[in-house]
Amino acid sequence: MSDAPVNLKTTLNSKAPQLALIMITMLWGGTFVAVKLALNYASPMFFVGCRFAAAALAVALISLPHLRAVQAKELWAGALIGASLTVGYGTQTVGLQTISSSESAFLTALYVPLVPILLWLLFRKRLHIMIWLGASCAFIGLVLLTGNGLGQLQLSFGQLITLLGAIAIALEIILISHFAGRVNLQRVTVIQLLFASLFAFLAMPLVGEQQLPQFSWMLLLLAGGLGLASALVQLVMNWAQRAVSPAQAAIIYAGEPVWASLFGRLAGERLPFMALVGGFLVVLGVIISEWKPKFLRQKQQHTPSASDLPD
Repeated sequence: MSDAPVNLKTTLNSKAPQLALIMITMLWGGTFVAVKLALNYASPMFFVGCRFAAAALAVALISLPHLRAVQAKELWAGALIGASLTVGYGTQTVGLQTISSSESAFLTALYVPLVPILLWLLFRKRLHIMIWLGASCAFIGLVLLTGNGLGQLQLSFGQLITLLGAIAIALEIILISHFAGRVNLQRVTVIQLLFASLFAFLAMPLVGEQQLPQFSWMLLLLAGGLGLASALVQLVMNWAQRAVSPAQAAIIYAGEPVWASLFGRLAGERLPFMALVGGFLVVLGVIISEWKPKFLRQKQQHTPSASDLPD
């Protein structure tokens, strides 16, 4: 009996990275509802700019020793990744004006099978069969999510722009993988968040945001809270994924839209039954696309996956 607490402590310590990723995935899922709430107080690109500014400040404060001697290639990497962040999260936020947070989360999750498909289109990277199966499953889920049935695929503006955001997030992952071995990742993380904030503010007049919103303590709380949440997610991912395989992490992250759907339901959102089926197929497609059976792992070299994504 005396060994039971020790064994429990040992088990918890060994599973701490996985538990940490589950917790931040829950937090990640809750951000969709928070962003939708924030749109009652601010325009989309202004809020994205504030959110990334808060995240950049939070990460910079704990990365001060690493911010010396910034190199030109790190500025270039940060600018490119920051641009993809702005497009990804900017379009996602714009889409949340007309679609539910649950639907947005399911559509955004499509970035997972999109990463290897974009690698195939851009760099002719070979795709294994599980990616094609996962992408096919996710596409069927996408059709059902649109609410038009299997007979036709007709995206609303909010759905379409959110899907474009998923493509941008997939490009972000590819860029991070490309620069990972060539730059200081902590410096680039701060730089990319700063550029994402700057680009979002610069994009305001381009998308018709001519005026700044009135000051609101709720807006300040939401922007600061989401910025801190983004910083926390990044830090926990960097720590936990030292002990968690990319495939296992991707499966945990696949729960993000599920948590978003649960939080959305608590907030009063109700997706139609077929849309829920479509969301389930998207999540299933994500898991399938990241699952590599033993015979495939022996043949295929590592390619960027959802687990490389910083939030």
